[in-house]
Amino acid sequence: MIKKKLFFTVTLSVLLSTAVNAQKKDTYTRKIDSIITASFPLKFNGVVLVSQKGKIKYMKSNGYRDLKKKIPLKTDDQFEIMSNSKQITAVLVLQAAERGKLDLHTPIKKYLPSLTQSWADSVTVHHLLNHTHGISDIHKPAAFKAGSQFKYGNLSYMLLGDILKNTTGKSFKELAGLLFKKLDMNSTFIYNSRNSQSLVPGYKSENNHFEKVKETFLNDDLAPAAGVISTVQDLVKWDEALFKGKLLSPEFQKQMLTPSTTSQHNVFGKESMGFGYNVRIIKEAGLTYYGVTGLGDGFTSLNVYFPSTDTALIILENQMPENRGNWSFQEAAIKNVVLKSITSK
Repeated sequence: MIKKKLFFTVTLSVLLSTAVNAQKKDTYTRKIDSIITASFPLKFNGVVLVSQKGKIKYMKSNGYRDLKKKIPLKTDDQFEIMSNSKQITAVLVLQAAERGKLDLHTPIKKYLPSLTQSWADSVTVHHLLNHTHGISDIHKPAAFKAGSQFKYGNLSYMLLGDILKNTTGKSFKELAGLLFKKLDMNSTFIYNSRNSQSLVPGYKSENNHFEKVKETFLNDDLAPAAGVISTVQDLVKWDEALFKGKLLSPEFQKQMLTPSTTSQHNVFGKESMGFGYNVRIIKEAGLTYYGVTGLGDGFTSLNVYFPSTDTALIILENQMPENRGNWSFQEAAIKNVVLKSITSK
């Protein structure tokens, strides 16, 4: 009788534990589902992936790759990742520095001798990497002293692309392609007007109505700043390699992930937080985690990595609302769901 009672108690305990865990999982899934299927303030149109310890925990697409023809998005569709591209450029620059091809704290005049403005003798590669260079136009004086302020933009990473070519003898496209091949990121490539593969079109809203972007602003010069095309699955591979030290030596990894300035972004709150080499270092709800965002050309993207639980969140959308208040709205909401699921354990 005692054995039966004990067996019943243990079995009931296991069943209850399983039910609780399932409920937690269902709640996690339902919360993200409710965000990507909601109609207010606008419909989500993209793909979401959550990976933990190398295993996909959530991956769904919602909406259309072609809004007019109602062709549904697939989870392996390719999106422009916009400024997420800069993180890849930063790694390539640091890899070149590791090989002795360039020095992060040398003025960029050494690597770009054609520059004529005086700031070329004081702005360093480091200043370009963390957006504290002060350059608004290569033909004009700097807006502020290098290292004194943060000002985000594409120009610094376009210059880094030129520096890579001058110091390594290879273009950004070549270097990035070799890196993608090494990481088995087989669905990732650099934008090329002659070969868009299965890239989904981007959509921008005008008067609350989304229209297909007819002409992209991407070109070869912009590629190091915004020209990478990828999928949610490939970006998980990127996170795995970057944050687990497979791309950089400990010394250079630390430099990339150490705040060297501060910046604010609404996805991560109203306060300014740490910023390294095109990676945000966020402290929220007792956790330190990393994030990078992208927006433009009819696309919105977010890549967040939580090292405490080895969790990656990738969100890619092929739409960009005109209302700034709605920029990355669902991305922030989904990030908060994942963050809460980690901190409530």
